[in-house]
Amino acid sequence: MAKAFDASLVLLHVTEFMPIMVDMTGSAVIEQVSAQMRSAGQRLLERAHDAARSAGVASEAHLEDSAAARVCDVIVQQARDHQCDLIVMGTHGRRGVEHTLLGSDAERVLRLAPCPVLLVRAAPTS
Repeated sequence: MAKAFDASLVLLHVTEFMPIMVDMTGSAVIEQVSAQMRSAGQRLLERAHDAARSAGVASEAHLEDSAAARVCDVIVQQARDHQCDLIVMGTHGRRGVEHTLLGSDAERVLRLAPCPVLLVRAAPTS
């Protein structure tokens, strides 16, 4: 889509800190898990950046920590900072109790985004 419209991409991966983990584990484990999450996010961004480059699409990659903010708030702020024309993001499609407990970052991005949002639903797993 970016190539068809001669657009550039801002690739974003947000790692999410889960406060409940602090109560269940020590700080050394938290740091290790955080480092692994950042490493996995960096690998995802590198693959996406390589795919964009192979397709002839300019891109820049950003790895952000949500810290105390919600992931959706980080996404919306990045869209504002980079003056994005469109946000394309995945959604888990949670419903019922799972949606109530975990909330929906995709839903919140839809409501708060400074630009249109295209949601891509995750493929069902068997």
